[in-house]
Amino acid sequence: MTIDSAAVAFFTARLTFQTDVADVHIALDEADPGFVLVDSRGIPAWQQGRIPGAVHLPTAEIPARAGLLFDPAVPLVTYCWGPGCNGATKAALAFAQLGYRVREMLGGVEYWIREGFPIETDMGTSTAAPDPLTAPCGC
Repeated sequence: MTIDSAAVAFFTARLTFQTDVADVHIALDEADPGFVLVDSRGIPAWQQGRIPGAVHLPTAEIPARAGLLFDPAVPLVTYCWGPGCNGATKAALAFAQLGYRVREMLGGVEYWIREGFPIETDMGTSTAAPDPLTAPCGC
């Protein structure tokens, strides 16, 4: 069997710059997850519900405010709405252009909710039943 070095490089890069909701959830249960989770959605979406512990910074505000909010030595993980949205990718690019180490959380808040993980609003925290089509994946 011949190893396809291009495929190895491609998938290594994906795992270097992307993560998923299950891995983020596990990390957030640690005392120090090793990153700051950044919600890049607009204010109405943030108010509708967000991942507990996330910092809100809409993508358009990243160039002006990132240096005030984040230590460049601490990695960031961005998320947005879900797989039909490239907002987390745009946010990750904006952070990378500023010199931050950053990963994009695949699935966004949609898959966070679908996997039955908690969502926070100004009214408190709630958890929906996991979607049997997405959780548990067992990856």
